[in-house]
Amino acid sequence: MRGSAAHRLMWRGAVWHFASAANLAAFEGDPVRFAPRYGGYCAFALARGALAPTVPDAFTIHEGRLYLNYSLGIRSLWQADLQGHIRAADGHWPQILG
Repeated sequence: MRGSAAHRLMWRGAVWHFASAANLAAFEGDPVRFAPRYGGYCAFALARGALAPTVPDAFTIHEGRLYLNYSLGIRSLWQADLQGHIRAADGHWPQILG
């Protein structure tokens, strides 16, 4: 669901929009828990040692964390080995940013 400018917050240099005041409050209480892993970059690309943009519909919530992917097709590849891909992506993050 698209967020609303009526429920927005500046966090880590970005403006975040939420669908409701309750969602905004939950994020404010623990932003690291709710923010996408890897800065919102494609988790599958990161597992391969690259950076790629993401689309909002290609998401996975695994063990309470949000992961985004480049496309729905890439999300299927990501989900085929979540634990392995997460280990690989963690090995590149955040030093891949240079």
